[in-house]
Amino acid sequence: MKDLTLRTKPKIGNELIFLVIVIVALCVVSGLLNPRFFTIANFLTIFQQVAVLGILTSAMLMLLITGMLDLSYGSLIGLCSVVLCNLISVQGVDPWVALLIMFAIAIGGGLLNGFVVTRFGANPLITTIGTSYVYLGFAQIISQGTYQSLGGAFPFIGTARIGTIPMPMIVLVIVMVLMFILLRLTPFGRKLHIIGGNTEVAFLSGIPVNKYKMLAFVLGCAIAGLAAFVLTSRIGSALPTNGSGYELNALAAAIIGGASFAGAKGTIPGAFLGVLLLGVINNALNILGVDAFFQTVVLGVIIVITVIVSNLKGIERRLR
Repeated sequence: MKDLTLRTKPKIGNELIFLVIVIVALCVVSGLLNPRFFTIANFLTIFQQVAVLGILTSAMLMLLITGMLDLSYGSLIGLCSVVLCNLISVQGVDPWVALLIMFAIAIGGGLLNGFVVTRFGANPLITTIGTSYVYLGFAQIISQGTYQSLGGAFPFIGTARIGTIPMPMIVLVIVMVLMFILLRLTPFGRKLHIIGGNTEVAFLSGIPVNKYKMLAFVLGCAIAGLAAFVLTSRIGSALPTNGSGYELNALAAAIIGGASFAGAKGTIPGAFLGVLLLGVINNALNILGVDAFFQTVVLGVIIVITVIVSNLKGIERRLR
């Protein structure tokens, strides 16, 4: 067991070091091509742009560690955003009451996802694809396809700064630190790793597997609600498609950072670097004036290459 621990630790370190090297290389190249990239304001912009994605990625990582995933996050963000804005600007509900209702809906989404998966043994991928349509449909019904204004509520979350630091960046750091503690240093996190490593062993060792899966779904959707809050506060309005694509980007960032569909693998520092890599790529392409449609192609290619190279050792072992 001791030898196994010694062998696995360097592997995780190497993956993180590789990501750091890639990010630094992209920054250097981008800075050489356009000096505007190397400014404090631009780096703060990058962190502000990836804040919502980073918050959501921490939730996705938790599900992946447990051996599951949730592809309803994007639609749930849209639903939460629309509900929050509609309650405040259309229904005239007190903003803080509206916020509580929004988080109740986010938690309800987690309960629904978790109930279907744990009660009926349904596949999390198919289940959350299905519930994503449910959340999107409700968001469209509530908004009727029109913009919903936040009415200027909660500007301190999305647009305020403490000194020069954007508030979304501060929220991201707090969430990442708390999730690191939860997943790495608490019994809850250790049990999620055990479940992700081998569900049967976890069950036989006395861990209430379904209970912890349910808690993971609920906490993940609550974090998605927080991401919706930050996003809505930042842009000041909502559409059902506000969260479109965020779930896939969060999944990509977590996988790039070292998580695995097989479960029991992945770290918050790795997830953060995965998010930062995506942010640097997007920002660099914008500053360099790359066509918006071509940016999608470039981003996809870089993600695929990064995942392949960072997992090269694992591929070699499987081919032997």
